[in-house]
Amino acid sequence: MPQGSPDVLFVDDGDVLTAAGSAAALDLGLHLIRRDRGAEIATAVSRRLVFAAHRDGGQRQFVDRPLPVVPDTSLAPVLAWAQQHLDEPLTVARLAARAAVSPATLHRRFRAERGTTPLAWLAAERVALACRLLERGEQRLERVARAAGLGTTANLRVQLRRQTGLSPSAYRARFGPG
Repeated sequence: MPQGSPDVLFVDDGDVLTAAGSAAALDLGLHLIRRDRGAEIATAVSRRLVFAAHRDGGQRQFVDRPLPVVPDTSLAPVLAWAQQHLDEPLTVARLAARAAVSPATLHRRFRAERGTTPLAWLAAERVALACRLLERGEQRLERVARAAGLGTTANLRVQLRRQTGLSPSAYRARFGPG
């Protein structure tokens, strides 16, 4: 299995094996059975579990990644403010003004504290908001795009696919209300 790939269900690195989650642990268990006892027995076990004998990775892991606790002397206040204003036009200059620093200083602080640029962070936050709206069942993509600050449905589609690997309708189908 490729190491470091976000789409694998489990990794077998010889003496160390790890699964991406609870369902992936079943995949890993079947892998071990297949490796140690053969495909026939692994297939029999998978049938008994009513679980696919082999699922290909190709599935991104959708795990909430909470923001780490950062003291108020950092970017935390401006990040919290920006998260409340994602539907508004937000530029690096506006964020810098809110943080009472120059755009260059804001970029340096973002790199140091977040490991990214202000605009990349902003795009990720907007996509996260769009995902939450789709999960809640919002049907109108124009409304999702506008509320998340992504502007157009075309930009919503591009940004969502870039960050999740899914179209808005596929994301809604997978994570939206039943």
